[in-house]
Amino acid sequence: MKHRHIVLALESALGRANVASNQRKTEHYRSGWRSGGGDALCVLFPQNLLQYWSALKICVEHGCIIIMQAANTGLTEGSTPSGSEYDRPVVVINTLAMDDLVLLGNGEQVLSFPGTTLHKLEKTLKPIKRAPHSVIGSSCLGASVVGGVANNSGGALVKRGPAYTELALFARVNQSGKLELINHLGIELGTTPEQILQNLENGKFSKALEIAGDLSRKQASASDYISKVKDVDADTPSRFNADPSKLYEASGCAGKLAVFALRLDTFAVPSKEQAFYIGTNDPVVLNRIRRTMLTDFTCVPEVGEYMHRDIYSVSEAYGKDTFLSVKHFGTDAMPRLFAVKGRIDAVLNKLSFLPKYLTDRVMQGIAKCFPKHLPHRMDDFHQRFEHHLILKMSDGGIDEARAFLPEFFAQANNEGSFFECNEQEASAAFLHRFAAAGAAMRYHTLHGKKLGDILALDIALKRNEENWVEHLSPNIASQIEKSLYYGHFFCHVFHQDYILKKGADARAVKKAMLEVLDQRGAKYPAEHNVGHLYEAEAPLQAFYRALDPTNTFNPGVGKMSKHKRNCACCL
Repeated sequence: MKHRHIVLALESALGRANVASNQRKTEHYRSGWRSGGGDALCVLFPQNLLQYWSALKICVEHGCIIIMQAANTGLTEGSTPSGSEYDRPVVVINTLAMDDLVLLGNGEQVLSFPGTTLHKLEKTLKPIKRAPHSVIGSSCLGASVVGGVANNSGGALVKRGPAYTELALFARVNQSGKLELINHLGIELGTTPEQILQNLENGKFSKALEIAGDLSRKQASASDYISKVKDVDADTPSRFNADPSKLYEASGCAGKLAVFALRLDTFAVPSKEQAFYIGTNDPVVLNRIRRTMLTDFTCVPEVGEYMHRDIYSVSEAYGKDTFLSVKHFGTDAMPRLFAVKGRIDAVLNKLSFLPKYLTDRVMQGIAKCFPKHLPHRMDDFHQRFEHHLILKMSDGGIDEARAFLPEFFAQANNEGSFFECNEQEASAAFLHRFAAAGAAMRYHTLHGKKLGDILALDIALKRNEENWVEHLSPNIASQIEKSLYYGHFFCHVFHQDYILKKGADARAVKKAMLEVLDQRGAKYPAEHNVGHLYEAEAPLQAFYRALDPTNTFNPGVGKMSKHKRNCACCL
């Protein structure tokens, strides 16, 4: 109650309906997607950019901590409070209501507002045969465009690299503790913050592709990534969150700025695509395919997704409801379904007479009633092969793959096989891969009483790493019930989910694993960002301090201090 005056000021600016301070009503927004959460004075839902600016001004005036949030689909607790050890009142600002999207030129670029989702972007671009940076996975869950850029998210598309732009409109708290709005969009919008935001909101600006002022050489995507990923002899990873070359203002800011708009490139849709399904028991075989396609092919693959046999099995059994939901209801329904599920869980989990995660149990039970959902040829490969690669080629790359794969597997030292997917098989393969991460969580949720914690790592191996299959020491392996491996094979970015045995020390296991990864020259996290689960590397810490010298936005991220910084010497 001692901070009630702050809530009243926010209600006056945004309207009472857009300020939530009841703890039950705010729980969903204070809780991480997989784990984590903490206390907050209130959660704000600004309905337009001017309300957003007003909310920021009030928070800064009253010395509040500000945590930026859109869809809250992050996996490392980076868009929610973390515990209660803050030295100032915490305010969460949810930006999803501000979801406008403006096409620039003929759609070669877009202007994304704070709450625009990847799904909306993908749907808007489809009629003009353009595509966004990411078109698989999180776009179905409602993740935001700004969230992807703020976290340097990667995605499954081999040619795209991390979500990145140098053209943004954002607010920051400067070294003197003053809130300022910075227009680096390359679009003339006016001079005062209010004028800039009103013109942006009302569409009173040029939609041409030209970039105004001195920003003409700034990039709106990671245009150097294809050359990076093709350099398979490099002794460093192709992409990872702390890569200094991809930390620029809003890009990689992890909520250390309040982003109002981003300017991003879009990409031409291929005229035709074809999926191939590859299986082998020898990881060296997949190495050879990766190196050949990245160095000798004229056309780089569109997608190359890896699945180990074990995650295939878990996804088949525990990701079936996700698979069927997307197949039958489409991606349009998914963001709302997941949001409703989260709110129901928040209520039901408080009722002691009901089992925890009742919605997961019900959905799992319903899915079992449906017939087998994966195509026969995929299941046949599951039985025969330990390692699976789902490959998508486009345009000229299709004929290159058709010529290469039969000849490759005809050689005696290349154990394995492949088949060219029909439309049903291609859809099933990528849906099955999409369901994998959620399936690991579902397995752990339903069997939690018999298991320890779940440890989820996303790592980037060196581009020249040949021994990409992990071999755990007996000391680590003895504490693990299941090791589940999947990822973006051509980028050498892997998701590794470990379900620990009951009683295993999760912190000790993680520490031991990270030490091994350090010795291998790997980087982590690769695309989910540090959140509150990883310690930020020194260059990343310096970047955060430069963006947010007073530690007003998202303090504690990267395991840094949660306390206010008051002077220039603290930088």
